[in-house]
Amino acid sequence: MGFSGSLEKMNVIAYQKSDFTSEVGRYTVYINPASYSHVYCVKYNDVQPQGSSGGSPEFNRIPSDTVELELVFDGTGVVPSPLPGLMPFTDDGISEQVSKFKNLVFTYNGNIHSPNYLKLSWGTFLFKCRLSKLSMTYTLFKPDGTPLRARAKGTFLGYNDEVELALQARMSSPDLTHVRTVKAGDTLPLMCFRIYGTSTLYLEVARVNGLVDFRRLRVGSQLVFPPLKESQT
Repeated sequence: MGFSGSLEKMNVIAYQKSDFTSEVGRYTVYINPASYSHVYCVKYNDVQPQGSSGGSPEFNRIPSDTVELELVFDGTGVVPSPLPGLMPFTDDGISEQVSKFKNLVFTYNGNIHSPNYLKLSWGTFLFKCRLSKLSMTYTLFKPDGTPLRARAKGTFLGYNDEVELALQARMSSPDLTHVRTVKAGDTLPLMCFRIYGTSTLYLEVARVNGLVDFRRLRVGSQLVFPPLKESQT
């Protein structure tokens, strides 16, 4: 079975402000990455008494996730420009392509005293981030040494500003009323644990929602999770 629809190119969009409202430029890639990795991490403290045979890791925090990908810059003329008139091929090979990309993601922006804030956008993939590491490998040259092709390996660190972090914390607060849609694999104790931090409130939530059999949740149905305290059970 084939895939239909037009080819969508990845865009790297740069912003001056941490709320991602002031776009200062974007780079549309010539060749979409063959793959990318989205890495999630959990940090633990290694609590291990002296002389013990094994550690007792205790949760510390969930740091920002990272995305790693590789982009190809090509100045051979074999690969067409992603958008008409965006950046025609020049005698200096890939110099203009690489310069524009580095100016957006890496170069120090004097207005904000740091490199730009970034969004990686490709189809359904949208990642707000900042560049953590960039490695350029040049692989093809003109006889005079002008680079014609390069691979850029980038590591991007996920970014949420203070307002968004506060909003996320507020939205997950057990002191608020929540409405959740039941997904495959959900159970009422599990959904209670996600919101309240304990599964012991499932009977009270079942009563609030008028559930006769809390063991059989209908996928796609919506449940109300009111502000509750464990003492209410």
